[in-house]
Amino acid sequence: MPRRRTGLLWTFIALLIGSATAQEAPIRIGVLNDQSGVYADFGGQGSVLAARMAVEDYGGRVLGRPVEVVSADHQNKPDIASNIARRWFDLDNVDAVLDLTTSVVALAVREVAVARNRALLISSASSPDMTGKACSPVTVHWGFDSYANANVAAKATVAAGGKRWFFVTGDNAGSRAQEAQAMRFLEAEGGTAVGGVRHSLGTADFSSYLMQAQASKADVIALANAGGDMINAIKQSQEFGIIRSGQNIVPMLAFISDIHALGLEAAQGLTFASGFYWDRTESTRAWSRRFMKRNRERAPTVVQAGTYSLVLHFLKAMDAARTEAGDAVVRAMKAQPVNDALWSNVTIRDDGRGLNDMYLVRVKTPAESTEPWDLYKILATVPGSEAYRPTADGGCPLAAAAPSVPRP
Repeated sequence: MPRRRTGLLWTFIALLIGSATAQEAPIRIGVLNDQSGVYADFGGQGSVLAARMAVEDYGGRVLGRPVEVVSADHQNKPDIASNIARRWFDLDNVDAVLDLTTSVVALAVREVAVARNRALLISSASSPDMTGKACSPVTVHWGFDSYANANVAAKATVAAGGKRWFFVTGDNAGSRAQEAQAMRFLEAEGGTAVGGVRHSLGTADFSSYLMQAQASKADVIALANAGGDMINAIKQSQEFGIIRSGQNIVPMLAFISDIHALGLEAAQGLTFASGFYWDRTESTRAWSRRFMKRNRERAPTVVQAGTYSLVLHFLKAMDAARTEAGDAVVRAMKAQPVNDALWSNVTIRDDGRGLNDMYLVRVKTPAESTEPWDLYKILATVPGSEAYRPTADGGCPLAAAAPSVPRP
């Protein structure tokens, strides 16, 4: 065979191999969260497991290619999170980053995701800015935010007589947003704040803060923090006899993992808002029991459940859009409602806000509970369209400029 024809043949074979290799190159989804700090319990490796379950349930392939889940610990540091996301997008073919514990981390990673046109699927940052002034064409925010949590919890608390509040607030963006949103609804319902303090992340000793709260004679001590900080504050409030003395404690953001860690003796009677409860329906129970078997018998939090639904819906949307471009896939996510084992017929607005129902829950007494994770009684269900901030009030330029996405 002439040398020129041999060279052309080998070039053709190389192109075929390269094409086949490109077609089989995995599409990767990255779970980026706190895996070792005060927030690891409600997301952490449980969110990684939830993402992998979603990939398995979808069949393990999208756009004809295998799907892999990668994960990393951002240590609650926005610079570390941004660097990881940049490496994932630029070198590791990661198409979506998920979870994003803490608002300051999510806001930092947002800049990288927008620049690379990759999807930002948030299931644990609480600031409503994610779908407000910091909205983007690649962002979806799911499960809860501080506006919805405060809307549900503050209204119910004031209606029950708790009109004078003292805030114990974490000194970080997400916790400050919790306080700001709670203040909005507290004042709208005729209540008032009589004082407040701020604490650093990972505070071990809340005694001085709790003494100030107790001395304020407030009806309600509002905990605008999360994870280990919220748990420590409630545990130490028991030592001060705060609830026995007649003051009520209302966490602005509590997860079922927190309540389990506290135990029913300490947590019974706490009332707050939640975007998910594992024991709500037959389908949520069935999925949650599958999850628990692989998660050391620990029930899923709203963050972990949200991660599952976001991954599953993202994969469906990617196949529908026939592209890896983040903005196109997110548009496809908005064009169809979320329907899976955990949520039914939930729409995603133009600003990226998922409109799942919110629940007002009360922690059961030990006598009411029948198993280790039988912890909540649902007192009320608030539709997502009522719980979350109206689009017009959020200041999202994307939602203001774009026509509404047609709904099926």
